[in-house]
Amino acid sequence: MLNNPSLTLPAPAKLPPPPPPPLTSDHLHRRLISQINVGHLPKAISTLDLMARRGSHPDLPTYSLLLKSCLRSRRFHLAKLVHAHLSRSHLRPDSLILNSLISVYSKSGDFETARSIFQTMGPKRNLVSWSAMVSCFANNDIPLEAISMFVDMLEEGYNANEFCYASVIRACSNPELVGIGRVVFGMVVKTGYLESDVCIGSSLIDMFAKGSGELGDAYKVFEKMAETDAVTWSLMITRFVQMGDPRKAVELFMEMLSNGLMPDQFSLSGVVSACTKLGSLALGKQLHSWAERSRLVLDHCVGCCLVDMYAKCGGDGSMSDSRKVFDRMREHSVVSWTAVITGYVQSGGGDEEAVELFVKMISGGHVSPNHFTFASILKACANLSDRHKGGQVHSLAVKLGLASVNCVGNSLISMYARSGHVDDARKAFDVLYEKNLISYNAIVDAYAKHLDTEGAFGLLHEIENTGLGASAFTFASLLSGAASLCAVDKGEQIHSRIIKSGFESNQSICNALVSMYSRCGNINAAFQVFNKMEDWNVISWTSMITGFAKHGYAARAVGLFDQMLGAGLKPNEITYIAVLSACSHAGLISEGWKHFKEMHQQHGIVPRMEHYACMVDLLGRSGSLVEAIEFINSMPFEADALIWRTFLGACRVHCDVELGKHAAKMIMKQNPHDSAAYSLLSNLYASTGQWEEVANIRKQMKEKALVKEAGSSWIEVKNKMHKFHVGDTSHPKAQEIYDEMDRLGSKIKKLGYVPDTDYVLHEVDEEQKEYYLFQHSEKLAVTFGLISTSKSKTIRVFKNLRVCGDCHTAIKYISKATGREIVNYSSVDLKLCQTVTPPTMSICRCSVGC
Repeated sequence: MLNNPSLTLPAPAKLPPPPPPPLTSDHLHRRLISQINVGHLPKAISTLDLMARRGSHPDLPTYSLLLKSCLRSRRFHLAKLVHAHLSRSHLRPDSLILNSLISVYSKSGDFETARSIFQTMGPKRNLVSWSAMVSCFANNDIPLEAISMFVDMLEEGYNANEFCYASVIRACSNPELVGIGRVVFGMVVKTGYLESDVCIGSSLIDMFAKGSGELGDAYKVFEKMAETDAVTWSLMITRFVQMGDPRKAVELFMEMLSNGLMPDQFSLSGVVSACTKLGSLALGKQLHSWAERSRLVLDHCVGCCLVDMYAKCGGDGSMSDSRKVFDRMREHSVVSWTAVITGYVQSGGGDEEAVELFVKMISGGHVSPNHFTFASILKACANLSDRHKGGQVHSLAVKLGLASVNCVGNSLISMYARSGHVDDARKAFDVLYEKNLISYNAIVDAYAKHLDTEGAFGLLHEIENTGLGASAFTFASLLSGAASLCAVDKGEQIHSRIIKSGFESNQSICNALVSMYSRCGNINAAFQVFNKMEDWNVISWTSMITGFAKHGYAARAVGLFDQMLGAGLKPNEITYIAVLSACSHAGLISEGWKHFKEMHQQHGIVPRMEHYACMVDLLGRSGSLVEAIEFINSMPFEADALIWRTFLGACRVHCDVELGKHAAKMIMKQNPHDSAAYSLLSNLYASTGQWEEVANIRKQMKEKALVKEAGSSWIEVKNKMHKFHVGDTSHPKAQEIYDEMDRLGSKIKKLGYVPDTDYVLHEVDEEQKEYYLFQHSEKLAVTFGLISTSKSKTIRVFKNLRVCGDCHTAIKYISKATGREIVNYSSVDLKLCQTVTPPTMSICRCSVGC
């Protein structure tokens, strides 16, 4: 058969593979060791599972090796699986394994399990076990437990090692426990670890900086350290920046370089932040160049710091360099996005770009905004007065659960308030989890700016009841609200609260008091506050100069300005507006020209539109209309509507129709829907009897749906504001007011008052014009004040528009007839009409020279 040619054998390749040799425990153990050594930890866990299913397990050294590999790679979930296998193996773990398990649970945040393992160790505890537990509590922000564990260790007779000292010092790095930290510091000095261990030195630096804010002590530790590395230098530089000494941070960085140490990304980020705080663009650019050469510019943290530095230090609010750094960054985080968005918001005029960047950020889907991002973008929406965009940002903040965070909520309050939606601002305030003083100040300021003093005062009571205590900003906001309403009684109540709160010497509050009393017509009280101040800044002087200017004391305003210059203070743009306004209202033409020229020649202040408007007003009031228009034409920039409205008002006073028409044309060219221009031109035509032109103007306004702002006057009586419009009959005491007005009309006519019907801009007969004059809002408010207040009380009336000439004259005569002091304040032309008792000595202290 062997010679049978039909017999064929299969090729070796076609034979079935031999069965694999059976996996023994030794095979699995060797595989496990191999997988651990090459870092294939998931496969190692699978092998561990297989061994368990076959009823075997590795030995304790292998378990220890696997646990340490999981710890080094920070795969704590895998380490916990190893622990579970170890528990089922019934092996008795040694100290080495138990200490590793304490570290596993400590670093994964499960300090209770770490504590449980430690407590079951019994005699297996050693110094490493105690150190691991001290570190566990310190790292998991349970400082008292860490200190207690440290003390227990000492009582057990163990001597702390460098790791234990570093951990307990970290636990003492807060103001409450820094005293204990100083005791530990003494122990460190005695043991000699201070000079020999970098980690302990770094922990001590942090403890003194964060715990007591004593950078001097932190720096002494740094100097005593025998050995320092880049980490230590970076820590010291960073702490100097954070604790408000950026100059020292820069010096340390220079010293670090001179010592031959190569800065890392942390030290470079710290010194760039120092440049930002110092406003040193030149040094920042040098560091940027160094970062480019060392390739550290590619580090994300360095890039974010450079974006912030260029945003805050760039000249003239330019964001170009900041944007270039941002665009070159390889990837972006919420920090880099927030830095560039905040930069645009703070640069002034970059709000639209900030919104576009925010949209781009959230459209990418990779980075979610944080609370700082929302705070910045909401400020941009507030600056744009864009309630619609702000509302969309608000919705996203709610969706991400950040709307109730303080800094976001505070920005929401400001955004809604600035766009005129105080109710929405209040809702944003009410949903805040924890309202701080900034939150209260924001909503108080919102109410004050929108003239709701009752709401603002209610919040003041709430602030006091919560125990927060009102701040200087709170009182300044309340004073601003009182001043806006001419609510001097409210202002005096706030002043009393300020004295009780101990803020009477606060400079910003004193400035607000000067402004409030001045705007409410009590210039004597304003000057009294000013004189009692211990220290004056440019705002203090400017507020008082403005007050004198408003009250018609031009000589005192100019004299105070000279006194300010003599005190060595440099005036600002607002100061010069006040001085020029004083010259304008008093007709001091040569004095006005002198100050206008000197503001640039002597103080380097380039005149702005407002300064030119003051000069136009100065020339216009004096009747020099031709000189005024020549001045306008010589301006270095195009005159805006403010200039032309000022000139048009002068044309109205001096009845120059042709120049008035030209002024109105220039206003309408810039803004065809400027209702004030149409109203002023209509009044000019009416004053010259051109009634057809008046009708034509009114027809144009009706066709364009333009509405003239309604005149109104208000007076504060018994902490309540009473508002009146022309011909108002809605007040509960309307009948008494009009009856008293009739009696007053007869009285003042006997004293010589003659109604000036030129101020009635309607084509009616003289009798009807006189009737209209006695229905003006300021006369109604004054009359209500007379019948509602005691004779010793000064009557203060506030008007939103100009006080008409006839009302000004009539109120002088009313003061004579009644023996009452009357203040009538106009917000438009900063005119204040005041008469004083006795009747035989009635004096007008307004700025119209009557």
